[in-house]
Amino acid sequence: MGTQQPGQPDSISVSSDTAAAAFQAIWSAHSPRVHAYAMRHVDPDTAQEIVAETFLVAWRRLAEIPGEPLPWLIVVARNTIANAQRSHYRQRVLHDELARLASVSPAPAPGAEVEAIERTTMLRGLAALSAVDREALLLVTWDGLTPAQAAAVHGVAVATFQVRLHRARRRLAGLLDAPPADSPDDRSAADGGADLSTRIFDLARRTQ
Repeated sequence: MGTQQPGQPDSISVSSDTAAAAFQAIWSAHSPRVHAYAMRHVDPDTAQEIVAETFLVAWRRLAEIPGEPLPWLIVVARNTIANAQRSHYRQRVLHDELARLASVSPAPAPGAEVEAIERTTMLRGLAALSAVDREALLLVTWDGLTPAQAAAVHGVAVATFQVRLHRARRRLAGLLDAPPADSPDDRSAADGGADLSTRIFDLARRTQ
């Protein structure tokens, strides 16, 4: 143990000649309990990953581990599980959004490889946007609303919606490696002046 400071628990000694031994002792004593905790929350394969990531954090933060390591390790495991679940949820939402957008967009004609790539790229880009950004962009470029009309749909001021629309265009342009619109003053799908808007509008028009 390290020297106990007033008001603080003992911590693990991490001098260069004892760090590896200290870590090995923590692993041997507590990895089964951490694994059992992970197994109550995730599938077996993910549980193995949770244990590995938890003890990677333990190695990197060895000096911060208190004299009783298990509660500290469980907190790290819990946070790691929460992060993994959020990541899984985002991936599932992205997959669902892509499927939904694809379902309302017609498949290209046989042999139209370039169009197929463009369509898939655009759909993936749209699906990767946040729900708010995607809706702002599609109301104008897909549904043909003016910013004023779309702002009313969102229940915000026109200026607020224009900022939101500009942000959405920039984010989508970054996802597609396309140059973003020069100005947030987007008046309609046909008057936006951005190649990005034209591409989305063309995709929408082909669904009609």
